[in-house]
Amino acid sequence: MTSARRMLVCFGAMVCFAAAARAELIVFSDGRVVKAASFKVTGDEVEIELPGGGGFAVDLDRVERIIDDEVAPESARVPPLTAPVNASYDLSFHADRKPLFHSAFDPLIEREARRQNVDASLVSALIRAESNYEPRAVSRKGARGLMQLMPATARRLSVSYPLDPTSNVRGGVKYLRQLSERFGHKPELVLAAYNAGEDAVETYGGVPPYRETVEYVKRILSWWTPATLVESADAGPARTAAEPARR
Repeated sequence: MTSARRMLVCFGAMVCFAAAARAELIVFSDGRVVKAASFKVTGDEVEIELPGGGGFAVDLDRVERIIDDEVAPESARVPPLTAPVNASYDLSFHADRKPLFHSAFDPLIEREARRQNVDASLVSALIRAESNYEPRAVSRKGARGLMQLMPATARRLSVSYPLDPTSNVRGGVKYLRQLSERFGHKPELVLAAYNAGEDAVETYGGVPPYRETVEYVKRILSWWTPATLVESADAGPARTAAEPARR
């Protein structure tokens, strides 16, 4: 065998090994996590193939989320955002914080953001990352609609029609508010929890090292600039001028 052919064979073996090593984490609504060699969503079921062989099928509405189990290198991970001294990030609704991308859904985003007291510009950036404003989007993992709600998440948020834009955005914005309250209004943790789940953020004490989640958080933070809320001992809280939102 020539050296060139040996190199091609070795390279092919490496590619096959990498493909075989790729896996997903299936996170169930009851908190269980199963590592899958592969999965396939068919209708209202997800067929799960296990790394050691064999598999099983479950109702999709029992699955909270599916995460690519690929770890990002240390140098690529998301560092904690640091607010100014005596300040914290403000993820609440403000009329001057508009949706970022001038979509047909901007009035809906503003209305639901005001209803749930969530920054409308953050909602718009998340929708762009999740579905690129396609209201009938269905991912290969079974997530649906503008804010890509999994069936289990939609049910928990009382969203009966996840492909209906109003229902979907209402539920997704409600979820963002819940995550903001749970993770101290820290944008990187809120976004990471939306993608990878609350338990993953708490387990890792920050943004989980999954490549998918790291890239997701970085992408949204490249579009969206948070406001800050300055704490004043004399006059009470006073909001600073936010940096102009990126468009």
